[in-house]
Amino acid sequence: MTIENAIIIINKTRLEQLILRFNTHAQTKFYIEQSGGDFTDYETEHYQFKKALEEVQNTISKYLKYKIVTREFLPNFIFSQKDMIVVVGQDGLVANTAKYAKNCPILAINPDRSRFDGILLPFDLFTFEIGLQKLLEEKASFKLVTMAEASLNNGQKLLAFNDFFIGPSSHISARYKISHQTKTESHSSSGIIISTGAGSTGWISSLLNMSNGIKNTFSNSKGNTSVKMSWSENKLVFMVREPFKSKYSQTEITAGYITNKSRLRVESLMPANGIVFSDGIEKDYLHFNAGAIVEIGLASQKAMIIENTEIFKKKTSQKFSSFKSKK
Repeated sequence: MTIENAIIIINKTRLEQLILRFNTHAQTKFYIEQSGGDFTDYETEHYQFKKALEEVQNTISKYLKYKIVTREFLPNFIFSQKDMIVVVGQDGLVANTAKYAKNCPILAINPDRSRFDGILLPFDLFTFEIGLQKLLEEKASFKLVTMAEASLNNGQKLLAFNDFFIGPSSHISARYKISHQTKTESHSSSGIIISTGAGSTGWISSLLNMSNGIKNTFSNSKGNTSVKMSWSENKLVFMVREPFKSKYSQTEITAGYITNKSRLRVESLMPANGIVFSDGIEKDYLHFNAGAIVEIGLASQKAMIIENTEIFKKKTSQKFSSFKSKK
């Protein structure tokens, strides 16, 4: 694998997004402080990120040509097989990026370990260069992450790193026909959530928290239902939100697993406002109105996230403290 370019993926900081909204730094500060907020927190986060990004750029420039792409342009950016991807940001940015990566390796960097947990960010400012070197020397190890794919009957497709939502774009009931394994039903619900292993601790877990809480409150039996899936596991899980039972709609199909042998098929019965979107990006969606049929299955490609090994565990804490003291 010959790597010639690094594509650095970033998102605007909260401060940059607020300045876009209020036009100037001064007006943004006035708005936040008048609302009782701590404006210095926004500034600290912003300047720490900019300093981290500058360090990443300086290091990468010693090895490769690079280009910076912001999150908003990801859906239209075309990656080549000679690209590596460097994500600098929060975990969600890795998820947003992976579905467009087209098998390019992803080096995910946490720009501020004092602020971000970084479950999907194995590297920081002190370890990422070693990860970069290992990739270029073809010695890197990878965490392969299973993704989901939605295929419409008009040929359109969409990938998901964490999850899909199928349902209405507003707070109305979704009406559709759902088929899984040997069963088919008509539904009226708040929509369907489909999750990968990587996303199973997110949206799906909140649905389980709700159902477990309801069951434990109104039932004598105690105990929680959980879903445990590895990131590389070749299956997905789906759950129907708030299914309504009536003369028209049934509620037998409310959850299940999706595998290569057991896909999920959903036919829209909504005249308008039906959508399929992934990983929380509502702007990047597929129309899902009457006549549309979507099949959800495992994607043929997997996200390739470069793994960190012993270096991070041994050295990060001490070096990060040193870095913070030099600011």
